[in-house]
Amino acid sequence: MSTTLPRPGKGYYTETEAARVLGVSVETLRSLVRQHILSSDPEAEVNLPMTTFQPSDLLLLRFLRQSQDAAAVAR
Repeated sequence: MSTTLPRPGKGYYTETEAARVLGVSVETLRSLVRQHILSSDPEAEVNLPMTTFQPSDLLLLRFLRQSQDAAAVAR
């Protein structure tokens, strides 16, 4: 699995684009965000449908997804 992201010169990604770049469904992307990012601020989930992601967000989410996958394999 590659850890590099495409460099389209884009400053932000929609939820659908972010999910595609990460190779996951939109629902899996939302689950990652809820579990790792919004867990400390329950009210922030209200804005989740309007979320956009920067390239650095995608890098973090890819790392979190890979860590989650590795933990599942280790079990």
